[in-house]
Amino acid sequence: MKSIEEIESVYFIGIGGIGMSALARYYNHLGKKIFGYDRDRNKLTKKLEAEGMTIHYKVDVGQIPADIDLVIYTPAIAENHAELEWCMNSGVPVIKRAQALGLISTAKKTMAIAGTHGKTSTSSMLSHILTVCNTGASALVGGIMVDYDGNFIYGDGDILVTEADEFDRSFLRLDVDFGAIMSMDSDHLDIYNTNEELIDAFAQFTQRIREGGKLFLKSGLISNISRSVILDWNSKGVEVYDFGDVDARIYAHNERVENGVYFFDIYYLGDVYEDFSLIMPGKHNAENASVAFAMARELGIDAEEIRKALKSFKGIKRRFEEVLKNDRITIIDDYAHHPTEINAALSAVKTLYPESKMTVVFQPHLFSRTRDFFEDFAKELSVADEVILVEIYPAREEPIEGVSSEMIFDLITSAQKSICKKTDLIAVLEKKEVELLIVLGAGDIDKEIKKIKKLYK
Repeated sequence: MKSIEEIESVYFIGIGGIGMSALARYYNHLGKKIFGYDRDRNKLTKKLEAEGMTIHYKVDVGQIPADIDLVIYTPAIAENHAELEWCMNSGVPVIKRAQALGLISTAKKTMAIAGTHGKTSTSSMLSHILTVCNTGASALVGGIMVDYDGNFIYGDGDILVTEADEFDRSFLRLDVDFGAIMSMDSDHLDIYNTNEELIDAFAQFTQRIREGGKLFLKSGLISNISRSVILDWNSKGVEVYDFGDVDARIYAHNERVENGVYFFDIYYLGDVYEDFSLIMPGKHNAENASVAFAMARELGIDAEEIRKALKSFKGIKRRFEEVLKNDRITIIDDYAHHPTEINAALSAVKTLYPESKMTVVFQPHLFSRTRDFFEDFAKELSVADEVILVEIYPAREEPIEGVSSEMIFDLITSAQKSICKKTDLIAVLEKKEVELLIVLGAGDIDKEIKKIKKLYK
């Protein structure tokens, strides 16, 4: 396979995904010719087209240019996909997204954020800090950063900030200088047979940290890491920074809301840095910010400059995004699709709006995740005054017999609850008195936001 410098044209199968589109933009910025396929034309693919990339939306091997140097595909694409099969037999190098990102990380000082939760928020905050502080960092993240209207920042320096995605064991392709693990909750059991297998993959990720590197590890997680892995850190001189607890080297504390603004302090290596503010509320986001702060400090960036950067951070689309606020309603859109994430999102809502009646719309994501966590989903959603469930978004999965949103619905203890098809959601909302509306889910529920805003404007 040619080196990145030698490659002239790249073909992406599934170019419209959040991770794939960031990679496509990176290669495009390097001056490569970019072509791709995706099944849907969406905001991301329209942006890619506007930047000069050629994309088609029907499976057609005739649309694949003859002079492609490299094919990159997403693991969400089925192995029997006609274009993927054709490319596999074409003689052109074909690699997964993770391998392509790994090739970039090899040549950069890579700061990789892992975790079943928190990686998009933390990597986005860190990317913003490094950009505002003129480090020349590049960034590829798994969300749309409001400040940059995208999931990609190109910098002319040698630093790369990226998410380290556990899905499909993608993060095991990365070469890392600064690594962080924000959480290791049970998830992706369609990929990992057991939770122990998932934890082992995270342990293997820490072994991707280069000699003399740094590991930022959520307090309590080290007990899940085998002694042999810890000895590997020691042999390579990897410095470990635990975070999150008051006994840790790094933690956020003194969280408070003052005049509608979320504030907190950061304890870092024996010193307390006060009065950080963030547009994204919640203890979990304060913790994410503390890790971004620590990683930036370890690069030598001044604490006051980091404080200013975090204050100016405008957030991430669908991460506690306030999409409408007027005299009669507040609407918040959030990507939460795991019980832990729902807990974090609704706790943040309670902090900011303690007296408001909370109505939650939730679209479960994946049949397997619903099957594995339906009891936990019901428990966390029951915090709301009213819950509206819609049908499961299948994503890459086929239906599983007996698994449906009703499994969650039956266990919800909120005073008011209902269940409907996504296409009927607006009609259901029209009949309700709504004061504070939270829309949750990682599927296509966000496509209803425009309709919901129109209803309440």
